[in-house]
Amino acid sequence: MKNATGQDRSITSRWRPATQAVRGGTWRSEHGETSEALFLNSGYTYDSAETVAARFAGEQKGMTYSRLQNPTVAMLEERIALMDGAEACRVQASGMAAMTAALLSQLSAGDHIVGGRAAFGSCRWLTDHLLPRFGVESTIVDARDNDAWEKAIRPNTKVFFFETPANPTMDIVDLRHVCGVARAHGITSVVDNAFATPALQRCLDFGADVVAYSATKLMDGQGRVLAGAVCGTEKWINDVLLPFQRNTGPNCAPFNAWVVLKGLETLHLRAFRQSENAMKVGKFVESRVPRILHPGLPSHPQHELAMSQMKAAGPIFSFILEDRKQAMALLNALELIDISNNIGDAKTLLCHPASSTHHNMGPQGRAEAGVEEGMLRINVGLEDPDDLIEDLDRALTAVGL
Repeated sequence: MKNATGQDRSITSRWRPATQAVRGGTWRSEHGETSEALFLNSGYTYDSAETVAARFAGEQKGMTYSRLQNPTVAMLEERIALMDGAEACRVQASGMAAMTAALLSQLSAGDHIVGGRAAFGSCRWLTDHLLPRFGVESTIVDARDNDAWEKAIRPNTKVFFFETPANPTMDIVDLRHVCGVARAHGITSVVDNAFATPALQRCLDFGADVVAYSATKLMDGQGRVLAGAVCGTEKWINDVLLPFQRNTGPNCAPFNAWVVLKGLETLHLRAFRQSENAMKVGKFVESRVPRILHPGLPSHPQHELAMSQMKAAGPIFSFILEDRKQAMALLNALELIDISNNIGDAKTLLCHPASSTHHNMGPQGRAEAGVEEGMLRINVGLEDPDDLIEDLDRALTAVGL
């Protein structure tokens, strides 16, 4: 059976993830192009009035409007779904558009959500501020505590929402356990897998119902465009997510989808090489700083759990200095590494979460989430790790470490 992009799903689903990342979802026109075509159009024409009616009634497949379907976007959706082991995927305008759509599409006034304490600042804004404004109650738990999830369940609990690894504390959630608890109680588990991507961690394999991504990060991999994605069963995507998306419009632009398609072709190479670089840099940093949070190192309290769920630890880790003053002094002493709040880039980036990505949470909110004033988060890129180590060595020495 062929899918929307013209490929036989029974064949493409047998391919291994690295092959799917290069060839999955490819739709070739009559010109036989090797690279995916870029369709920069908002609307479509039809052979007849009856064709229009049939498509809008859902009786005939085909394009109707680029807020609903676009050939380039459809190729990206098929590719990500194949890589994630999902039945379906819808891509969004950004990572936060994906998180917001994954939650708002299934929550109503009177519902309850349980969220992990350690999360990207904007994700915590959703659970702490936006959802309560619309009558959705939220309970925040330490996601590392397996028992906390079940204890937080109420009769009106509809969603578990968490990141693993979490931003920027690198908390690891026991996917199999937490998703199993959710499923046993008829609760939908929504996992933010942006730090790992399907290349390093396939959450659906551990029982997750819905997986959301910031494709801006590792999937693009070069800091070029904004994009997001939500994966799940075909029924959930079509019956729950799609009505919300088609009527609110958080759609990914075709050009951005095309750029992410190009990024996915090298995702496996980048994700594993950057993981290797991050391990080498992490071992050096560990010897110089008071505390490091790197799931790939044995010193991480959840190292074994992380390695049982992930194929590699990823390019991101955090380390904690004495205070904000020392952390900022280190940033200012860098020569090679860029100060930036982005992650997943091929370039190495370092930031101070308390004054950037998690600033809006306030001192109390950051403390509750485990975001310390002396914490720095690094995204290790594709540079020679010895150059990165030399730059960090100079900066650490400059701040007395």
